[in-house]
Amino acid sequence: MASTSSFFYLSLVSIFPLIYSLTIPLLPSQTNPSQDPYQKLNFLVSSSLSRAFHLKNPQKTISTTPLFSHSYGGYSISLSFGTPPQTIPFIMDTGSNIVWFPCTTRYLCHHCSFSSSKNIPLFIPKQSSSSKIIGCRNPKCSWIHPNPRCKGCDSSKKCTQICPSYFIVYGSGMTGGIALSETLNFPNRTIPNFLVGCSVVSSRQPAGIAGFGRGRASFPSQLNLDKFAYCLLSRIYDDTARGSPLVLESSSGSDSEKKTTGLIYTPFIKNPVVPGRSAFSDYYYVGLRKITVGGQQVRIPFRFLSLDNEGNGGTIIDSGTTATVMTTEVWKPLAAEFESQLVKKMNYSRAPGVEVLTGLSPCFNVSSGRRRLKFPDLKLHFKGGAEVAVPLENYAVEVGGGVAACLMVVSDKFGGGGPAIILGNFIWQNYYVEYDLRNERLGFKRQQCE
Repeated sequence: MASTSSFFYLSLVSIFPLIYSLTIPLLPSQTNPSQDPYQKLNFLVSSSLSRAFHLKNPQKTISTTPLFSHSYGGYSISLSFGTPPQTIPFIMDTGSNIVWFPCTTRYLCHHCSFSSSKNIPLFIPKQSSSSKIIGCRNPKCSWIHPNPRCKGCDSSKKCTQICPSYFIVYGSGMTGGIALSETLNFPNRTIPNFLVGCSVVSSRQPAGIAGFGRGRASFPSQLNLDKFAYCLLSRIYDDTARGSPLVLESSSGSDSEKKTTGLIYTPFIKNPVVPGRSAFSDYYYVGLRKITVGGQQVRIPFRFLSLDNEGNGGTIIDSGTTATVMTTEVWKPLAAEFESQLVKKMNYSRAPGVEVLTGLSPCFNVSSGRRRLKFPDLKLHFKGGAEVAVPLENYAVEVGGGVAACLMVVSDKFGGGGPAIILGNFIWQNYYVEYDLRNERLGFKRQQCE
């Protein structure tokens, strides 16, 4: 996940007593330089699968602003840190916690899509008077390292050891660096002593990541937000200057209990606590109860829809994954139902050549003189009665100039435990999605985000 996009605006939309709401631009982002449509889709599929493997098998950490979309599949925001402020682009990621930026003039990024790391926007600590290295005894050090080893820091001595360096593995790469205490700047509000990672080396990460997960080091947790919400711009606006809003809200009293007008809600599912897989406690689990295709319920074994005590099964929503990824036992009956209805009832035929080129499956030949692509209705049914009628453009993609169409739902070939279904950002295009953290619920409604 990375972005090298331009400067994005940050605007304060409203301030009331005991309530604040910030709206930040959110842009699509991509690092894949290929212009070939088949290679682009193959890239999105492979990166989604790599991301899914990471989410299902998380590595332990060792040591209205607008969102902007980019062609690699992620969405980015701009944040300003330091005194005076330095503005850096970040990928918004609800599947991780730590906020970090490329840091120092010696930052190295391996396997990035740039000829030189000098082209990457960097944060320079020496240019900020508020930049401080976090010490080993600082309570925030434990947000990164649950049990930091502070050598020579007994109670009778002043501890000068810094917080151990961090090393974070993502599905698309890794990053490593040291923890800083810095000032986060909004137009008329500053947050001092914000924990942020100063990464000095990365792989396939030419921009910072803003973790929006449920851990203490995450962006929402450090700002003590009651809710945040975004509207994901359609992928047709990839790599443009168009943005959509990311809303950050904090309130108190009766206002915090109110539902947002027009939204339907489903409760978050309680996170599992699994030794050695602490990341499972940071995801946003939702209760997906069934999936229907053309009115027919897909026969999914219940154990994959439910979440057990070991963190296996269940559904999470992740802004850092592009395609929706399903474990094979869930994907197979879904793909079979689509094939049955499209081939037997609508007289489409499979397009195996396109499947090889894109990495997507199933794909269907659709250039049969039809004026309008027609697929069966796809509906997601959530706990609490909430339903999402997924628009065709959110679960299928036309390729080859309309010669074929493929499901943007990928089989998890790696298998293993962890979440059985990962709802990626592609399925939420042109949806307003609200994470109501105080009331433990996810709200959504369909709307045009641009």
